[in-house]
Amino acid sequence: MEKLILFNKTDLDTVLSKRIGETKFGEQIKLLPDVTSIYDAIKKLDVNYVIFGIPEDIGVFSNNGKSGTYTAFDAAIKILLNTQNNDLNNADKVLLLGHLDFTEELKQVKQLDQNLEKDIEKARKIVSTIDKEVSYLVQLIVSAGKIPIAIGGGHNNAYGLIKGTSLALKSPINAVNFDAHTDFRALEGRHSGNGFSYCFEEGFLKKYFVFGLHENYTSKSIFDVFNENKKLDFVTYEAIEVTNKITFKNALKQAKQHICGSNYGIEIDCDAIINTASSAKTSSGFSVKQTRQFLHYFGKRKNVKYLHICEAIATKKNKTEIGKLITYLITDFIKSRTIND
Repeated sequence: MEKLILFNKTDLDTVLSKRIGETKFGEQIKLLPDVTSIYDAIKKLDVNYVIFGIPEDIGVFSNNGKSGTYTAFDAAIKILLNTQNNDLNNADKVLLLGHLDFTEELKQVKQLDQNLEKDIEKARKIVSTIDKEVSYLVQLIVSAGKIPIAIGGGHNNAYGLIKGTSLALKSPINAVNFDAHTDFRALEGRHSGNGFSYCFEEGFLKKYFVFGLHENYTSKSIFDVFNENKKLDFVTYEAIEVTNKITFKNALKQAKQHICGSNYGIEIDCDAIINTASSAKTSSGFSVKQTRQFLHYFGKRKNVKYLHICEAIATKKNKTEIGKLITYLITDFIKSRTIND
């Protein structure tokens, strides 16, 4: 795993701010000393969760979106490690693995023009190489009996999370996606808008539910695809929050009935959260409270196999805000796992 950069003790000491009388999350979290055999090391370690970052925005670039999603992982880790460790927020079962390093790929894409079709095609080929790295790492983690928590990057990385989990379990899985978009666009080369359609086409994704789809940004052709296939389902944001055709609680139940019968992954696209800096920031979306409730609802169930938080953009002005948001989601997920159906 040449692309994997481990988070080490030096990194931890640089980020961690200790206080007398307090124990921080980072003081209890587990680290790996080397990468000789990632699978063996993770399998032997007494942890349940493996956190790793995917700092890239090439999939977003390839989808003509706003770049910057490579920033979220660093912002989140700095906040997470300095969170209080206590009986309700315990890091003992968490491994902070590190991140996949796509620095060279990011440099290549900086030389490309988003307005040129040939350059978009080049970027999409790079996304395919990222897919391989993500899916292989996820396969190792899930095969070792742990739950991956992937942070950062574009929603193109849902492909690697789903494929890697499916390969590890030797069976297609389901997915529930908290998102304003389906990311089920045409198979036109890999980008952040078609990770789920590629996985569905290739047999890694069995059943799929989109929670909070925005009606204004979903084409008729996409609606037709979902309405014609019983393995695909959705509830729109407008149906929940505008026209009140369904309550938030009942929308959760509808999604649960669709995907929770077998193994599934949880996808959180920060585009769906109101006024959150992301590749497609929205002025009309779910609150942070609703996002956390959604995550707790699906995180506590026995069949969940991974968590993916993506599309957020951290800047100098908002990096603490973004870091806190992602940290709340990570810790909510871990806390929810103490409760089963």
